[in-house]
Amino acid sequence: MVEDPVQAAAVKTLADLVTEARAKIREVAPDELAEAMEDGEPWLIVDVREPYEYERLHVPGSVLIPRGLLEGAADPQGPHRIDALCEARERPLALLCSTGARSAFAAVVLEQMGFANVVNIAGGIKLWESEDLPTAQGAWTGPLP
Repeated sequence: MVEDPVQAAAVKTLADLVTEARAKIREVAPDELAEAMEDGEPWLIVDVREPYEYERLHVPGSVLIPRGLLEGAADPQGPHRIDALCEARERPLALLCSTGARSAFAAVVLEQMGFANVVNIAGGIKLWESEDLPTAQGAWTGPLP
């Protein structure tokens, strides 16, 4: 079987997809976001990891909406909407995952869905924690879509 060189060139790795997503979005360093929040800026942090990841470590006050449920949670007309997210269409919105990859994909999608001020937290919770920024542990007790 002969491989089609055009098709082979079109195949992308996860790293390729993450790089493309990051080129389309804005990213913010964890310390810059924490400082903005301390200054009173009304950021909503949405953690797009899985519940077990959130339980182990999360940013205090963040909202858990796993990546696989994000689009339904963001659709104000949908049956799986999450009010905290739907009401943040004009509010500054920061997305977080472990390293910044899943949240980069999420940022692309939310911008396509009309969210006006979306950023990805560069380096995710790993960088947030390494910079000694506030973290918490415990299960998510809010609604899921």
